[in-house]
Parts: sequence; C-alpha cells; structure tokens
Amino acid sequence: MAGVDGEKKSVLEMVQADGTDEGCVTFVLHEEDHTLGNSLRYMVMKSLDVDFCGYSITHPSESKINFRIQTRGGVPAVEPLRRGLNELSDVCQHVLNTFQRSVSEFRSQQEDVMD
Repeated sequence: MAGVDGEKKSVLEMVQADGTDEGCVTFVLHEEDHTLGNSLRYMVMKSLDVDFCGYSITHPSESKINFRIQTRGGVPAVEPLRRGLNELSDVCQHVLNTFQRSVSEFRSQQEDVMD
C-alpha cells in the first residue's frame, strides 16, 4: 500500500503507551482481518509467558487489526508475537504440503483408473 509520497506503508505498527513496559503492547496490523487475527491469537495464547492476548477490528470498513499482548515475567511482547507468527507459518506450510501431496496422490490414482 503506497503512502501519499509514494512510500510503502508499514504493515505492522507497535503502539506502546508512555510509561508502560515492553510487556504490554498493541500491534496494529494493516490490511488484515479475522483470518489472521483469530489464528494468531490462538498461537500466541499457547505461550506460558502470555497473560493476555486479544484483537479487535476497529471498523468493518477498515482492514486493520489492533492486536494486544500482555506478558508476565518481564518478557517483551514482541517475542510471543514473533514466535506465534513463526508457528502459524509452520502450520500453514504443513497444511499446504499435506494438501499438495493429497492432490498429487489423487491425480495419480485417477491416471491409474483411466489406463
């Protein structure tokens, strides 16, 4: 998404209130919706370091998510976010690989039937 002066707009912003520690952060994810929000929330909440994780969509006409993470034990909120994104990427890759393998097997079975 291009900005006013042709610069590419950041996909992720980190919003932290003055005086709060780095364990309590809201991330703004632009051009995203419930698909990523709910999946990522699930992955982040699996971490024992996370006290709270939730997201909201500011308005139906805006495609951005406010994604809030609060951690315990002085762990920066960026860590469970990064870990959650990596784990979600791994899960998606596994699903894609399984799907492609199944399609391949199906096609080869269909070729055998046609012969």
